[in-house]
Amino acid sequence: MSFSDIFIRRPVLSTVLACMILLLGFQAIFNLSIRQYPKVDETAITITTAYPGASADLIQGFISAPIARAVASTENIDYVTSSSRPSSSTVTVQMKLGSNPDVALTEVLSKVQGVRGTLPDASKDPVIIKGTGQQFAMMYISMQNPNMTKEQLTEYIERVVRPRISTVEGVADVQIFGAEEYSMRVWIDPVRLAARGATAADVLTAINNSNFLSAPGNTQNEYVVSSITVHSTLQTPEAFSQLPIRSTDGQVVSLRDVARVELGAASTDTRVSFNGKPGTFLAIFPTPAANPLTTAAAVTKLVPVIQETLPKGMTIEVVYDSTEQISASIEEVFKTIVEAVAIVIIVILLFLGSFRSVMMPIVTIPLSLIGVCFILFAVGYSINLLSLLAMVLAIGLVVDDAIVVVENIHRHMEEDHMSPMQAAFNGMREIFSAIVAMTITLAAVFAPLAFTGGLTGALFREFAVTLAGSVVLSGLIAVTITPMMSARLLKPGAHGRFQRIVDGTFSRVEHVYERAVTASLRNRPVTFIIVVALVALTGFMFTKTSTELAPEEDQGFLLSIVTAPRYATSDYTETYVNQILGLVKDIPETRAQFSAVAFGGATNGAFVGFAFKDWAERQRSSKEIQADITGRLAKV
Repeated sequence: MSFSDIFIRRPVLSTVLACMILLLGFQAIFNLSIRQYPKVDETAITITTAYPGASADLIQGFISAPIARAVASTENIDYVTSSSRPSSSTVTVQMKLGSNPDVALTEVLSKVQGVRGTLPDASKDPVIIKGTGQQFAMMYISMQNPNMTKEQLTEYIERVVRPRISTVEGVADVQIFGAEEYSMRVWIDPVRLAARGATAADVLTAINNSNFLSAPGNTQNEYVVSSITVHSTLQTPEAFSQLPIRSTDGQVVSLRDVARVELGAASTDTRVSFNGKPGTFLAIFPTPAANPLTTAAAVTKLVPVIQETLPKGMTIEVVYDSTEQISASIEEVFKTIVEAVAIVIIVILLFLGSFRSVMMPIVTIPLSLIGVCFILFAVGYSINLLSLLAMVLAIGLVVDDAIVVVENIHRHMEEDHMSPMQAAFNGMREIFSAIVAMTITLAAVFAPLAFTGGLTGALFREFAVTLAGSVVLSGLIAVTITPMMSARLLKPGAHGRFQRIVDGTFSRVEHVYERAVTASLRNRPVTFIIVVALVALTGFMFTKTSTELAPEEDQGFLLSIVTAPRYATSDYTETYVNQILGLVKDIPETRAQFSAVAFGGATNGAFVGFAFKDWAERQRSSKEIQADITGRLAKV
């Protein structure tokens, strides 16, 4: 008795097995995360240190270099980069794929803490952030309010909007582009300062000595405790203006005598515009382990809720969402799966010629594809473009075992005049080991991909598991459910009209093929020359074909990086950015244009973004639009 006999005799057991596969599969589908590509544990730890007033060379020698040397010995590190610009140092630690981000962060923290004492006393404490190393954010949100100054808008975003978005699961960082935070600005007049015999150091000392935090404690009697409050900080420009700098021969030099004091923005280097109007951007960066689709959907859902609570005249709008293209790509792959299933069903029907015989291979397709989702869920994988591609390829593989089983059972019914039940028993005893061998062989072909290292392994591991898992499930279904269905659905007797037409057609095709093979065998030298030519042509085409990790896709978005000379100020860079926006403002496919000057902190850098209309609303692809924009920018 073979393993299949148990299921042939017990149709309820086979039905329960099929229901269990579907139940587990559907449960996994509703819990699997959805992303564009398989999750890659790519971690980048950024260490930012501020040293106000220091030059780029000083920053490089006394801050960037010591920190970079310290973190270079971190375990599982891939490479370290550093960027030094006036008043700021940025050191980025790129970890190897698959390294534990939390362990890496802890080790980097200890390394930086070890060199903190060697950094200049006037430098700020290093700020360490764990991220994915992405230069551009997952989402960009624009906020505008013509009734507020940029300082007021920034203060509102910092106090109200940013904390709400930061609480969304999967959000690692919310950066504000174009922020102008309130600061007390002291503009020193060097002529007036020198005339009164004072120096900039005197001004700085007076400001520091008159602004400090104090905790004097409290006072109490037998029944009452009272806190003691000391106003040890200055709050207004007028109070700062009256601050004494120095006293000479009874003459007191105040801050207003040598400088102009005003409440303004701490920095005006970053300039942000949205559709030609000044604004402020919120850049949303995900955590390394976050599902971008889920995170972006949560943020998008939160935006209308925030809009309802905003002051009059303030608007908030999602300018760019990188997950829109991901969702569209996945939707297209799902359509491809449906089309592939339909094509496979038609092909099987044409070859088997019987609607009853087609039922068994058709049942194998959903059982295998849905069931493999449970395997993906069990090992912590996701639904992505590569795993869906594996399902598309698996559609043509999972039906093979079922077709072999049905054909063998049908052969016994025709040649040996057996009943469907007896044909199922005899047929499975003959080919059970062959089905198992076929399944193991197919699964073994894709198994090595699951053990590949590096970026290739990280991307194609889920592809291999999906394909191999589908094949293994199809083999299980072929030796359990398929023979049970064959024993109860197949009917002995004469062929129907449709099957006779199919059989006659294939008989004619078989005769044509037989004559072609005979002719090729008679002319073996010619056949050999043709084979050699085809192999040579294949090799030539392979060497001339370009290679890339993934094909270029129309993502509905285009970014242009602007780099000005190193000495350029924000005004200099903004002038050319405005020229760029003016040249491309009449492109009909764009729904939004925005720019950010001093992107990343460097005044000679900027980016210009173009958000295109939906794919169905435009005739040109992003590549064609890019060529048009490039031609126009040649005039700058």
